[in-house]
Amino acid sequence: VCTHCDAVYTLARPMVGQRARCARCGTVLITPRRKAGLQIIAVSMAIAILIIAATSLPFLSITAAGNTNSVSILDAALAFSDGMLLVLALATAALIVFVPLARVLLTIYVLVPIVLDYPPAPGATRAFAMAEALRPWSMAEIFALGCAVALVKISDLADVAFGPAFWMFSALVVLIVVQDNFLCRWSVWTSLDRTRTR
Repeated sequence: VCTHCDAVYTLARPMVGQRARCARCGTVLITPRRKAGLQIIAVSMAIAILIIAATSLPFLSITAAGNTNSVSILDAALAFSDGMLLVLALATAALIVFVPLARVLLTIYVLVPIVLDYPPAPGATRAFAMAEALRPWSMAEIFALGCAVALVKISDLADVAFGPAFWMFSALVVLIVVQDNFLCRWSVWTSLDRTRTR
C-alpha cells in the first residue's frame, strides 16, 4: 500500500538496485539494496552518538555588550520551563532530542538480529511500528531550520559563535535524512514476517 496515496499493489520483489514506484503518485515503495542493513545500523549508531554528544556540549555562544553566554540544545529547549510553559519546553526537548534518539534506538533494536541472521528481538514488530509512528514527530531538521532563521535575525545584534554541538547537530540532520531515504521499510517488514513465520 502506498503510504501517500493509499494505492494497493501486488508486487514481485524487485532486484537489488531496482525500485518499485507507485504508478499514481510516484512514491518509492520498495528499494532493496545489498548490505543495506549494516549501513543503516552504522548510520543509526552515528546518529545516536551525535544526539548524546550534541545535547551535552555547547551549541552556540552569544556575545553582546561584553557579556558572553553559551547554551546547549537542552538549555535552549528548556529555557522557558517555568510555570505553564513547562509542558511546551518538555515537548520541544522531546521533539528535537528524545524522539529522534528513540527512533534510532528502536531501529537498531529491530535491525541487528535480522542482519546477523538471528531470530527477531522480542517485540521487534511493535518496536518497528513505533519507530515508524514516531517518524513525523522527529523534528531535528525543523529545529535546525529554526535556529538558522533565528541566527540570521540576531547576527546584527550580537556576535554569534558556533559550538561543537552545532556542527554535530548539522551532521545529525544530514544523517537522519540519509537514514530515512536509505531504509527500505518493505524489506524490514518482509524480513520480520519471514523470520516470524519460520
